[in-house]
Amino acid sequence: MNICKKSNIELENELFKSVYDKTPDYIKNLDLMNFDNEGAFTFTLKKEHLLPYDSVKNPEGLNLKEWFANYAKEAKVSTAGIRGPQNILYPQDTRFPINLAGIVLATLAKALVAKEKYPNQNILKIAGREVRYNSAMFLDAIARIQAANGIKTLVPAGRKTIPIWLASFLAFKLDLLGGEYITSSHGISVKNATKDLNSQGSQYLPEESMEFVNKIQEIFDKTEKDGKYEIKIAAKDNPLIDEKVMEKLNDGVDLYVEYLRSGVAQDINLDLIKKFNGKIAIENVGGSAYRTLSRVLKKLNIENKFVWFNTEEDPFFHSIGKYDHTPSGEKAFYDYSVDATVIAKKKDGEKFFPVIETLHYEDKLQNYPIGTVVLITDPDHDRLTITQTESVDRIPELESAGIDYIKLNENRILTVFTANQAFLMLMDFWAKQLKAKGVWNNHPRFMIKTTASALSWDEWAKNNDVKVVNVPVGFKEIANIMKKVELKIKKAPEKEVIIDDVFANAINLGKSPRLLFAGEESGGMIMGSDTLIKSLAGREAIAMREKSATEAIMVASALIAKLANCKKSLSEHLVDIFDENNIIGRFDTRVDIAYYNESEPDINKLKQAKIEGEEKRTKNDLFYLTMAIALKEGVMTLDNIKEVLNDAFKSLIFDGVKSVKFVGDGTYIEFDDKYIEIRPSGTDAKTKAYAGGLDKHVLETYAGAMGHYSGERTALHKKYISDEFYETAKDKAMKYYLDFVDKDANNEPFVIPEYKFAV
Repeated sequence: MNICKKSNIELENELFKSVYDKTPDYIKNLDLMNFDNEGAFTFTLKKEHLLPYDSVKNPEGLNLKEWFANYAKEAKVSTAGIRGPQNILYPQDTRFPINLAGIVLATLAKALVAKEKYPNQNILKIAGREVRYNSAMFLDAIARIQAANGIKTLVPAGRKTIPIWLASFLAFKLDLLGGEYITSSHGISVKNATKDLNSQGSQYLPEESMEFVNKIQEIFDKTEKDGKYEIKIAAKDNPLIDEKVMEKLNDGVDLYVEYLRSGVAQDINLDLIKKFNGKIAIENVGGSAYRTLSRVLKKLNIENKFVWFNTEEDPFFHSIGKYDHTPSGEKAFYDYSVDATVIAKKKDGEKFFPVIETLHYEDKLQNYPIGTVVLITDPDHDRLTITQTESVDRIPELESAGIDYIKLNENRILTVFTANQAFLMLMDFWAKQLKAKGVWNNHPRFMIKTTASALSWDEWAKNNDVKVVNVPVGFKEIANIMKKVELKIKKAPEKEVIIDDVFANAINLGKSPRLLFAGEESGGMIMGSDTLIKSLAGREAIAMREKSATEAIMVASALIAKLANCKKSLSEHLVDIFDENNIIGRFDTRVDIAYYNESEPDINKLKQAKIEGEEKRTKNDLFYLTMAIALKEGVMTLDNIKEVLNDAFKSLIFDGVKSVKFVGDGTYIEFDDKYIEIRPSGTDAKTKAYAGGLDKHVLETYAGAMGHYSGERTALHKKYISDEFYETAKDKAMKYYLDFVDKDANNEPFVIPEYKFAV
């Protein structure tokens, strides 16, 4: 294809032109596999494909060895699928982490692993997608390769979009071997990924990913030995690609609504929503939530309580988060992602919400009354951000409470709640609803949260006799705890369930406990059910395995309706919760440090910038991580660490540090009055610095300074940490992480049932 794609959006055209201009002709002319061919065909992987391109010596070179080295590295640490940028115009471009050949190889490898584990059995999986560039092609490739290997794949009718939580729910509910979901969550438009779902519907843990990574290596070894390796692709209409089951199940919406009715969509919540006189707005970023969520709301008979922004599906995400200049002011396409909570700084140092700025609520909301709530969900519909219009008169109270806002005009503002704040309101409300129903005391209650989430959650839980299990970042970590709890309940229902958290604390959850809430500060949550959730084959779960914005929307809408009756805003209600529960750590912040422009269309510049960025990320991480591991192993004392930190950060004070711990994916520093967590991104050249405590300005100061630290080893750091210890710290950390994951792990083998829902 030698014609640049066109859009009616000027900024998207700039992106297309930039990608087109920076793609070399040999990539544009690649013809590896043509999925426009609806018949069966074979792709021959050649030895030449594994090596770098050379116009004279190796014109068929795709450099797949280098691609695979990076892919395998990320599989070991990824928190949410193996993500990366792609060439949005030429998806066969193997210079990018996500590409058609890579999707084909990974799918084939997973299929071969599945066939080895379940020989001569009826293997069923699900495949789903959202709206990102090339997602439809990747879905087609996945389904056709699985079909060629005898695996039946359930896909939505017309192979249309569904949310990640629905694919996850159906993997569990229908007792499938797992699934593939194509998304990069709230990441930038040019990124994509496959989220691998296991038979529980949860994302692969690293050891599961490594099984298929090792299989790719086997394919490469055979290719090198034999000179080629043939990969069969089934016809598009192969009977093993099944749209009829999903059509019969209404894409699983009916089963999901039944599940919701056993949990957060009970009458006690629905009645409040039905009596609500106003309208709740849903900001449907990317457009793909609408197709499913609108059907859920209709089945629950509450669809008339909502208005929608952006119902059409758009891989450019309606220009949300997109700018024609970088944060430094340089003229270039720049994407802040579609995470509505991202905070950036303007040249003059003023903080602003770059994503929300591009939602243009000063226009969209001008005819809606003050008090209107906008619920913002991302393209795969698993995260939720809650905002509400308020009067400018509320600004002093908001600033006092540490609640962020955006000025829309002279009279009104938009209050923007962090997930830490929003989810505190939701867990508190749902607890009160369960108490009002008289079922709260039927079971002991617990919650699962990531260490990077709010201290206020722990404080609230303690005040409400709710036990807390802290885990590393990533919903697969939350799902892993769920499965451990379920195994203990199943094996000894009369015994108290005791689970280790990532801080190495043994948490006694009581007998037959029930999950009240599970979530993370990045906007994903789920709630449990008093009745164990059963799959069609009889497997039982305390909650579903993936975060769901639909569950969050159910609870949020009921709370909004209740507060409307009292003429109270969400921000006022949040302060009430702080007061009722004597919460001290009311404030939180997160600093995101990106070491390069992810939207850079020149892959060579992008790769180099990412390598340099990863080095900076790793240096920052190791500065703290080595001290946490050294303390754990008795190489350093806490006083030694305070000495190093006070020396490295002369303007900050570390005398109040109580503990420094490795928490599975980052370093958690606990003070008398706050916590700071420094965590390297598991998917990119980024550092995230989280903080919670008593004073927002102090938190921002510490998180900013520690997150941006170069990681340069000081003389004192070298005094206590030898070079050898420094070099081996990451390996030690991985061992400690895997020990945590594996302790009490639920490794019950999945048994393929006799499927009764098949058409």
